[in-house]
Amino acid sequence: MLANTSTHPYDLKISHAKGSYLFDHEGKRYLDFIAGVGVNNLGHNLKSVNEAVQKQMSLHSHVMVYGEYQQDVVNEFAHNLLSFFPDSINSVYPLNSGTEANEAAIKIAKRFTDRNEIISFKRSYHGNTNGSMSISFNEIKKAPFRPLLPGVRFIELNKYEELSEITHKTAAVFLETIQGDAGVRLPNREYLKALRKKCTEVDALLILDEVQCGYGRTGPFNAFASFNVTPDLVTLGKALGCGLPIGALLGNSEILNCIQQNPELGHITTFGGNPVVCAAANEGLKLFKQNINPAETELKGQRVENHLKSIQKIKEIRRAGLMMGIELDSAEEVNKCILKAKEKGLILFWFLSTPNSFRISPPLTISNSEIDEGCDIIKSILG
Repeated sequence: MLANTSTHPYDLKISHAKGSYLFDHEGKRYLDFIAGVGVNNLGHNLKSVNEAVQKQMSLHSHVMVYGEYQQDVVNEFAHNLLSFFPDSINSVYPLNSGTEANEAAIKIAKRFTDRNEIISFKRSYHGNTNGSMSISFNEIKKAPFRPLLPGVRFIELNKYEELSEITHKTAAVFLETIQGDAGVRLPNREYLKALRKKCTEVDALLILDEVQCGYGRTGPFNAFASFNVTPDLVTLGKALGCGLPIGALLGNSEILNCIQQNPELGHITTFGGNPVVCAAANEGLKLFKQNINPAETELKGQRVENHLKSIQKIKEIRRAGLMMGIELDSAEEVNKCILKAKEKGLILFWFLSTPNSFRISPPLTISNSEIDEGCDIIKSILG
């Protein structure tokens, strides 16, 4: 028997998936308005990704822990991923998930700066392992697992006066460029610039977590591109593997190379950079360049918003591209909406820490007619 993470799982018995749809064993079709919580950004069951995986499987699936051998597909993945980033970000450390990327970033920040204080943000979510939970805010989720990492402090997003909390004792500041589990909360453009300036002044690393908001979810490949700010380190996960598990920590080689010595092998991973997963991720990056247009993503997001903004039961729509938090009066109303949508063949989902809102994050490849279909279902429930 599988261990459940919840006493009330969503509990669909999935047979297969294709494009923007999932199918259960009875053949019922479900329009996926959450893309596996921001994983299937390019849609489900991609033919060329499947072929890339099969090709790599015919060669080898694992030959050595990451960093010891040269593997063409892993090198090609790194080269293609870096092509989406500014020149100052020139090195990739592949891992197995977004939370692992954040764990690695915590260690590297401490090692590179020789400091141990981490500043994070209220309402933040960076993962569910010990370190990433330590820099996440939700105390209800954290309390049963204390003690966690010491030296972590939280400030409020968009409060300029709290930037003074960042000092020469600070190793790094962690921020989701757009806060996801908070129900989609955006920094002010000028605030993010001020944060960048403050980190530079005190020689603290600015680390942007784009596990959820990256990979084109908000329009550009990197959410930080919309703010004209470049971080020192970036963490990715979720959509990067086109449905297979992967994470990545990106930054300047001067920073990432600090783990090579004192101690040697300062951060290691067995399956990070797995060639099969990298084959899938590499093909996904090629598909992204060919098929995803930031302007179209914004238009699709605006189409959803236009459909829903007249519904009186919706109190607020918070959105960046196709990343949306839809706020209702209560958690009870959210539960009713999500479960009723499931009955009607539409998949919506909760936020962990924002119970009075539900998420919408469909595949970036979703069509206008599919958007209309999903929004019509929501309107039939809330309208």
